[in-house]
Amino acid sequence: MKSGHFPISKHSRGSPMLSNKSIAFKLTLVITLCSTCIFASLLGYNYYRSRLVLRKELVRNARNLTMASVNRIETVLTAVTKVAEGVARSLENTRPTREELSSLLRSTLAENPEIYGCGAAFDPHATGPDSHPYITYFQRDHGRIVYAPDDTLNYLQKDWYQISRETGKKEWTEPYYEGNVLMATCSVPFYETTDGARRLKGVAFSNVSLDWLTELVASIKVLKNGYAFLISRYGTIVTHPDRAMIMNVTIFGFAEAAKDPTLRELGRKMIKGGSDFIPFTNLKGVKCWVYYAPIPSTGWSLAVVFPETELLDQVKTLSLTGALIGLGGIMLLTMAVVLIARSITFPLKTLAGATTAIARGDFDVELPPVSTQDEVGKLADAFAAMKSSLKEYIKRLTETTAAKERIESELRIARDIQRDFLPRTFPPFPDRQEFELYAVMEPAKEVAGDFYDFFFVDDTHLCFVIADVSGKGVPAALFMAMSLTLIKATARYGLPPEEILCRVNNVLARENDSCMFVTAFLGILDTESGEVIYANGGHNPPLHLKHGGGVAWLARSGSLMVGVMEDAPYRCERILLEPGDCLFLYTDGVNEAINAREEAFSNDRLERRLRALQGYEIKDVVFGIMADVRAFTGEAPQFDDITMMVIQYRGE
Repeated sequence: MKSGHFPISKHSRGSPMLSNKSIAFKLTLVITLCSTCIFASLLGYNYYRSRLVLRKELVRNARNLTMASVNRIETVLTAVTKVAEGVARSLENTRPTREELSSLLRSTLAENPEIYGCGAAFDPHATGPDSHPYITYFQRDHGRIVYAPDDTLNYLQKDWYQISRETGKKEWTEPYYEGNVLMATCSVPFYETTDGARRLKGVAFSNVSLDWLTELVASIKVLKNGYAFLISRYGTIVTHPDRAMIMNVTIFGFAEAAKDPTLRELGRKMIKGGSDFIPFTNLKGVKCWVYYAPIPSTGWSLAVVFPETELLDQVKTLSLTGALIGLGGIMLLTMAVVLIARSITFPLKTLAGATTAIARGDFDVELPPVSTQDEVGKLADAFAAMKSSLKEYIKRLTETTAAKERIESELRIARDIQRDFLPRTFPPFPDRQEFELYAVMEPAKEVAGDFYDFFFVDDTHLCFVIADVSGKGVPAALFMAMSLTLIKATARYGLPPEEILCRVNNVLARENDSCMFVTAFLGILDTESGEVIYANGGHNPPLHLKHGGGVAWLARSGSLMVGVMEDAPYRCERILLEPGDCLFLYTDGVNEAINAREEAFSNDRLERRLRALQGYEIKDVVFGIMADVRAFTGEAPQFDDITMMVIQYRGE
């Protein structure tokens, strides 16, 4: 580093969104957001729990309201039923005259003001096969009890007569209009026993006006806009706030018109005598809740409708009040946090100005005095110590950087010198057509421990060598230079390969306190015959690429590395190259290259790739293997030097 400035990383300044905001702002933002989240969670939970409690209370209230209304209706209808049952019992036990029957009916009607009319209809065959049907009926008319004319023919077709006659039990008719009066009839059959046989004698009946029922149901108060309605056992609407609907439509007709299966299902449950509290949407599209319950005596069903929005009004009001209180609390908390944060960050801003000057390299800037002994005071003391330490650090760093640059410069010079040791001009002997040669060396560091060389020892014999020095860096480079010089000098005497390695080994092993060594493969090619004699000093065995196809490994000699021990023996081997054959020499930086999964390139992969590259120019073979190694290792760092040499014998 050439300047005295202390670098500040841009990545240490936090996220881009908040990087230019003050600590007070961040502190206020975080506390406010956390408080808001906590309050919102509490408010949501309170709203959820309140809805559950309200729904339970609503179900209870709806049940109580509905059942109270059902009981009021049932009380009146039960009285009507008892009137018809009383008349039937009287007629079963006696055979009154018409005058006595009229007196009975008149007195019964007078004693039961809720009854609109009552009567008795006799079966045509009750008194004999030739008897005629007759009916006696009294009703109210403007406060008076009057006799209604006989309808000897029509009553036989009435529902109240036919149904009771066929079922033999008490029955209520569907509501119906008689004139302008909405009515319903309760009919009870009565019998006589003759000669042990029980035979229908007639049907007693009582009519009740349903105007009181409409008023009673309409009087049911349900919140602001709630209402109640009543349907018959076949779904006909008997009472409803909209009077146009009474006796004109059924709940199923509405469901069909509205295409609402929920309303249809509600109608089914009501006419089956069920009781429940369920949600549904009314004809105006308003979401509601409805509680329905049956009226036992008639099979009708009463429903009480609660608009959903009104059900939640109390919860919403409570939640809104809580939200306003919480908002006020958050605002007060935010103001308090802002005041506290500013009191803390003001001294920090002063220190920040001083540290900015320090970051620009001004280590003589005066830090502002801080008298407190809290965290800010300790931070100021730490900045003062940091300023002193940085000043000393920058001084040492400047000296270290200068020294490092000198070393790097020297390493670059050493690398250039080392490269000058190795031949880099190809083809190296353009006037010699008997062979072709290409080599490359890729160092793992600034200087390498691998080397190669080739030279003629006479006109027809080419000496070539490839070697790998133990270790890395400068020591390996120095040992490499010495080894190469010794090999080249010794080979000039025309000695065989094993003798060359033996003499070089003795020189290197003598007083080798650093215990360094070199693996070397040295061969001599007879350019006339193609014969190669070679010696291997612990190096990787080369591969013989045959012109006709096929790849073979040269046999391992089992000799020691060069420089390990004096007088180590080395053995000479021979191989005959046919025209077009190649020798592929390499160092362990090729087959032992490691990828990110710690897998080695391996000898097998090397052999397969060489088979694939047979027939290519030797330069293409070298760079093909180099590309394969690079692709295999990927992003993994290069741990060892990579050196390759290919010699192709062409013949004369």
